[in-house]
Amino acid sequence: MNIFQLKITLKHIRPQIWRRIQVPADIKLGKLHDILQAAMGWEDCHLHQFITGDIRYGIPDPEFPDDTRNETHVRLNNIVNSGDTLTYEYDFGDSWQHEIKIEKILTPEQNQRYPVCLAGKRACPPEDCGGFPGYQRLLRILRNPKHKEYEDMLDWIGGDFDPEAFDLVEINKTLWRLR
Repeated sequence: MNIFQLKITLKHIRPQIWRRIQVPADIKLGKLHDILQAAMGWEDCHLHQFITGDIRYGIPDPEFPDDTRNETHVRLNNIVNSGDTLTYEYDFGDSWQHEIKIEKILTPEQNQRYPVCLAGKRACPPEDCGGFPGYQRLLRILRNPKHKEYEDMLDWIGGDFDPEAFDLVEINKTLWRLR
C-alpha cells in the first residue's frame, strides 16, 4: 500500500486556507470526502462531488439523472497519480471548490496511522455563509465592531470566529476517529 500526500486548498480565497494530509493511495472517494470534511472543518451538511477532467464522481441522485459516477467504489489511485490535481466541490449552493494536488507518493511509515494531517493554515469559512462573496462580507463585518450588522453576525455564527485559527491536534483527533 502506498500513501498519497495531498495538499487541499480552498480556491478563490486569499490568504489561502489549506491543509496537507496523507491518506492511503487506494482510499475510496466516499471515505476521502469524510476525511476532507474533518480536515477542513466542514460539517457535512451539503452535497459534494469530485471532478477530474470532464468526469464527476459523487452520489448519483435518481431524481436528477446526470453523468455523475458513483464514488462508492472508486479508489483515488485509480483516477489520479503523483502531480495530478482534482477538484472537490462542497455545497453546490455556496460552491466551495477545493483544489487537491497529489504532491507525492510515499511508502507508509511504520507505526504511523493514516489519515493524518501534517499542516495547514486558517479556519474554514462557516457553513452557509454565502460562498466566497458571503465569506468576504462576513469578514468585513467582523473586522468592524461598529458595523450595524456586527452583533447579528456574531449571533449567526454562534460567537467569536477567528479566521486565522488552525488546530492541528484537534483535526488529527477527528481524523483518528474516522479510521
